[in-house]
Amino acid sequence: MSWTVASSVLVLLCWWGLQEGTHACTCLPRHPQEIFCQSDVVITAKVGKVKDDGDFAQPIKYDIKLTRTFKGPERLFHAIYTASSSAACGVFLSKDTEYLLMAKLYPDNTLHISSCDFYQPWQALSYTQKSLLDRYQQGCSCKIEPCYALPCDVSGPNVCQWTDFLPGTHKGNQAQNYACVKRRDRTCAWYQGPAYPVKG
Repeated sequence: MSWTVASSVLVLLCWWGLQEGTHACTCLPRHPQEIFCQSDVVITAKVGKVKDDGDFAQPIKYDIKLTRTFKGPERLFHAIYTASSSAACGVFLSKDTEYLLMAKLYPDNTLHISSCDFYQPWQALSYTQKSLLDRYQQGCSCKIEPCYALPCDVSGPNVCQWTDFLPGTHKGNQAQNYACVKRRDRTCAWYQGPAYPVKG
């Protein structure tokens, strides 16, 4: 049996489509501060209605009501966009929920967010995490390097080692309770955020 050019192209396209379909969204672990520093806009906003045309080629649009700006232009953003599927790193946001959103600002002035960015319900964040948002900007010139196995080698004075991945450590401790900030001597070190205030 001889293959025609058309049938060969069809088979290749089907194979490519199957390969593409098996690829899921994967994100390298990043400390929330690193995501903050790499984001164009960091806001809290309440999610309204969603517009999903059911077209995988088109992003999903969430209407939002801005409540606070931590980073980026002081502008009243009214919507945020995400990919239409989780395989393409799209995210699901719950209606009537206020979120902390770390997003990218596209050239057309639209906000976009992916599952590799940071998005959490505001009420789910601890007091410490909320307070660290005002410290993150101070450490954007620092570098956070994850350490997966001992010994962890510090590559320079501007580096904070992220050790949440080491066996025996409290998972998420540094991610939730610390910021890497620049000290007076121009080196970088972990700053522990304040604990929840105790009522006396």
